[in-house]
Amino acid sequence: MKTFDFTPLYRSFIGFDHLADLMDSAARTDKSAGYPPYNIETTGDDKYRITLAVAGFGEDELEIKLENNTLVVTGQKADQTVDENTADASKRFLYKGISERNFERKFQLSDHIKVSGANMDKGLLYIDLYRQVPEALKPKNIPINAAAGQNELLENK
Repeated sequence: MKTFDFTPLYRSFIGFDHLADLMDSAARTDKSAGYPPYNIETTGDDKYRITLAVAGFGEDELEIKLENNTLVVTGQKADQTVDENTADASKRFLYKGISERNFERKFQLSDHIKVSGANMDKGLLYIDLYRQVPEALKPKNIPINAAAGQNELLENK
């Protein structure tokens, strides 16, 4: 029997907690090798944080866009042509493990998920999100008025 791993598709859906939990528990074996690596965590009721490891990128080389419930994080390295007269011309790497490639990472957001801000610290980009459900869509409690119901029954007899 062939099994299908849907984890890469569903773990970037923010705000679909129940669905994401089901899909993650069904397919825990995937450790996708995407770049840059990231974490998604809940920081409180209806609050989320995306953390991306963007070592080597400056704030001016990163762009965050929100369009049609899709959060797009783009990293664009400045052109690093090495001039022979600069000090950087003497750099020779024996091993280069810090990636400096350009990237685009997309996250599909649930309805009513808003971005509250973003900051960078020690090579990590933090994007804070929150869920704001409009009052019209929130569940409403309907009180049961037993006295009114009894009066209607007596009047119908």
